[in-house]
Amino acid sequence: MSDASSEPVLLVERPREGVVTLRMNRPERLNAMSAELVQELHDTLAGLAVDPKCRVVILTGSGRGFCAGLDLGGYGSAPHTDEMGSTQRAFAVQKHIATLIPRLRSLPQPVIAAVNGAAAGGGLALVLGSDVRLASTASKFNVAFVRIGFSACDIGTSWLLPRIVGAARAQEMMLTGRIVGAEEALRIGLVVELHAPEFLEKAALDKAELIMANTPFGVYLTKEAMWTALEIPAMQSAIDLENRQQIMSGNTEDAQESMSAFIEKRPPIYRNR
Repeated sequence: MSDASSEPVLLVERPREGVVTLRMNRPERLNAMSAELVQELHDTLAGLAVDPKCRVVILTGSGRGFCAGLDLGGYGSAPHTDEMGSTQRAFAVQKHIATLIPRLRSLPQPVIAAVNGAAAGGGLALVLGSDVRLASTASKFNVAFVRIGFSACDIGTSWLLPRIVGAARAQEMMLTGRIVGAEEALRIGLVVELHAPEFLEKAALDKAELIMANTPFGVYLTKEAMWTALEIPAMQSAIDLENRQQIMSGNTEDAQESMSAFIEKRPPIYRNR
């Protein structure tokens, strides 16, 4: 799909075997979220979830912004809401956006956020919902919702942000809505690496290569367990889950191939079997 400019609102690129880059493509609006862009993200991620050729997803933006959050100039309507009342339509829009975060979480492949510029509001939520967060030195972040009269608790931010940067920092960021620069984002653990803008996507590709050196099933189970462990209240419950995953992953053909390749000092060839 595309917006009024006739350009696709989401570019799907395959820069390297196993890697799919999703580039939000509304640069004139700093890639702000429209109904078309959000639906394209939903549809494309659903397709990638069952794509055996996709091992890692990189999420980034066109131009100088990552994603400026909700397009205040006009989001549009969520699908299948023409006959609804105004409250119902507004609620459908809210869910249309917010369900992107569970979509990212449930994706079998890891998602690397390559934050090339401003990530505000819903854009910040996309960063938080990714598995690995890299950023350029030109990036900046803020919980924008509170600055425009809404609660700062939106699109999973109230759950994700405290778990990533800690409760005290999250509370301050959410109550003030202030801009967090790239250096501070690195210092507080909001992102794990900073790169010059021209090297950011290469860094994301290099990180994808490190992930793809591991078995597809092992990576999938690791992503699943790490997210699940954030919601498990007892350590023993997490250990019980880990125990089952180890037996499952260890009995695959790829696990044997991984060990053989290590002993023989050669690159492994995985078939997800």
